[in-house]
Amino acid sequence: MNNIIDCKGLQCPMPVVKTKKYFDSIESGESTIIVDNLVARNNVVKLAEGSGYKSIVEEKEDLYFIKITKEKCEAINVEAKEKKKLTLLVSTDKLGLGDDKLGDMLMKSYIFALSEADLIPNDLLFINEGVKLTIEDSPVMDSLKKLINRGTNILVCGTCLDFYNIKDKLSIGEITNMYTIVELMNNADNTIKL
Repeated sequence: MNNIIDCKGLQCPMPVVKTKKYFDSIESGESTIIVDNLVARNNVVKLAEGSGYKSIVEEKEDLYFIKITKEKCEAINVEAKEKKKLTLLVSTDKLGLGDDKLGDMLMKSYIFALSEADLIPNDLLFINEGVKLTIEDSPVMDSLKKLINRGTNILVCGTCLDFYNIKDKLSIGEITNMYTIVELMNNADNTIKL
């Protein structure tokens, strides 16, 4: 039976996330993903190709119908990769340079995609304007909660919270200091700064 995943009107990365979740939940099978823009079509097809699935795209009435097939694989004896320690340093509440509204949207999308990814950071460190993402009414709060539930350690710079006078609004993570931040970054196998 062909499952339908309706992603019309969904912005990146939701079509990819919904598609990945479905195919992660089945051993084999197929699904037709419906998207309404070329970027979503390309991203879903890339996911299928990168996962070794077959895909066929059909365009009808300004919609893309992407039929993806996951075939049952014989058990492969794959040695588990040693998990490397990843630290992510978030120094701003926007992603990228340029328009602030776009930067807000990109950061929200990035943190959401991070919370859905197979590999998540061990430590998520917030400094400077990044601390604004950890306070009440943060647009990324649900994604941060999901990361904590999955095992990510969230630490927030106390000096930065004091500087912006928002320490009393902290809603997630633990307050930390620069020494701890330096230690975590120094002991990570990989540190990424946003």
